[in-house]
Amino acid sequence: LAAAVVLVGTGDYAIAPADVLRTLAGHGTAGQDFVVRQLRLPRVLVALLVGAALGMAGAAFQTVSRNPLGSPDVIGFGQGSAAGALTVIVVLHGSSTEVSAGAIAGGLLTGLAVYALAWQRGVHGYRLVLVGIGGSAILAAVNSYLLVKANFVDVARAVIWITGSLDGRGWDQVWPLLGACAVLMPVLLAQSRALRITEMGDDTARALGVRVERVRLTAVLTAVLLTAAATAAAGPIAFVALTAPQLARRLTRTPGVSLLPSALTGAVLLVLADLAAQRAFGAGQVPVGVATGVLGGGYLLWLLVEERRAGRI
Repeated sequence: LAAAVVLVGTGDYAIAPADVLRTLAGHGTAGQDFVVRQLRLPRVLVALLVGAALGMAGAAFQTVSRNPLGSPDVIGFGQGSAAGALTVIVVLHGSSTEVSAGAIAGGLLTGLAVYALAWQRGVHGYRLVLVGIGGSAILAAVNSYLLVKANFVDVARAVIWITGSLDGRGWDQVWPLLGACAVLMPVLLAQSRALRITEMGDDTARALGVRVERVRLTAVLTAVLLTAAATAAAGPIAFVALTAPQLARRLTRTPGVSLLPSALTGAVLLVLADLAAQRAFGAGQVPVGVATGVLGGGYLLWLLVEERRAGRI
């Protein structure tokens, strides 16, 4: 919350944290009220919701795959959402609402395709990750092709979108994303106990009465929709879904990945990343997707080294 308050006050028109709180309580000046409520508060709320959605989706994928690399951006669902959005921008020249719908459709279709291709008497960890990585590479090539064939105006619009940015986000993005989180997160939380049991192995889970494939399919589809909704709101934000569950596991010192702590960690991570993106470069700003990419890339390299030392890759 402290980081969110500081972020609301950050910008060309700086507002002290105390004044931010005073304005939110209805005691600010007219200028402060406009800047806080209309310009910056929606951006911070989108950051919190996107981070929470990606964190919980990443936790679900890592639990289903039993693999710390099993996150939406690594195994292709982010690229699928981007492909859907780019198709609408470049081919259909659609509106912002249509771009968001394209991102959701692209993510869902990619999720179904990866799950179907990874199926072999059930879905297992590394198979899901490997199929997803292959699909991600193909979709990345498709996205590059769409950018090459686009005209200058569409390329500029597409590049801004695929970088992943919170700039210009308003209440029009907050309410649909809030609705998606309000519907989808309880579905995943309801599967939390069953997902934890599946980590003990399929045979053990079945012996305890868990319908393993039904639980996995529900978790994957719900996590894909959460990822697609987050991507539709802010573009592809890299590595939050990868890092948040593992950081949450270390902070809570639990043996497995937990959904709710992962969502909270993801929300905090994205707010801090946006704060760093606005303040770390002086007068200039970079999109939050660049900041998460830099931080997450370093984390991914560290995770690969740790997995190699543990003999899992």
